[in-house]
Amino acid sequence: MQQLVQQGVPRLIAFDLDGTLVDSAPDLANAVNATLAELKLPEYHQDQVRGWIGNGAQVLIKRALAGDIKGEVPAELLEKVYPTFLKYYAEHLCVDSVLYSGVKDTLQALKQSGIALACITNKPSQFTLPLLEQLGVAEFFDYVACGNTFSEKKPHPMPLLQVAEHFNVEPEQALMVGDSINDMQAAIAAGFKSVCVDYGYAGEHDIYTMGADVIISEFSQLNEFLQKAA
Repeated sequence: MQQLVQQGVPRLIAFDLDGTLVDSAPDLANAVNATLAELKLPEYHQDQVRGWIGNGAQVLIKRALAGDIKGEVPAELLEKVYPTFLKYYAEHLCVDSVLYSGVKDTLQALKQSGIALACITNKPSQFTLPLLEQLGVAEFFDYVACGNTFSEKKPHPMPLLQVAEHFNVEPEQALMVGDSINDMQAAIAAGFKSVCVDYGYAGEHDIYTMGADVIISEFSQLNEFLQKAA
């Protein structure tokens, strides 16, 4: 934390969504299992599905069909099944999904401080925007970039760089807060500073080797960082 404090308060903070702001695994797991049930395929425990989250909805359902994080399935099967998953998830988007502890209060404090806030997620916009609204945090974000906003998704740096350009902020004046290897790789490639939360969906990756500048266990620790950096 000290190394970030010395560089002062960032002008832009970008946040990942699933596993960083929101524990969406319960509803995603239910959508995955409802899809698999229609195909009479084995269903998975929520903890298993948690490890597959982070690369967008299509990759999630592909992993579920394969039963493995690196698995592959025929393109025609994925094309046939994916709409079923999308329909179920859209209809049950925010049943059991919740904000992580301290998220709303921290976002409110950051917003009041005048820092530009963005949400940069690989989640499609038809899910991202309603989810932020239903959880009561949409108002805090000045920009929301979804998995279908740009031609590239994280871990590509494009979304981060485009958002920084939107705010006329240099990458070194920006901070990415996320939970996965995609977030950290995107931050490094874009030249953003990075904070990794240790409670999210890191999957098979060790958060201590992802290259994050800082690792935190509570979302509210961001407030502590800003108070020290001010």
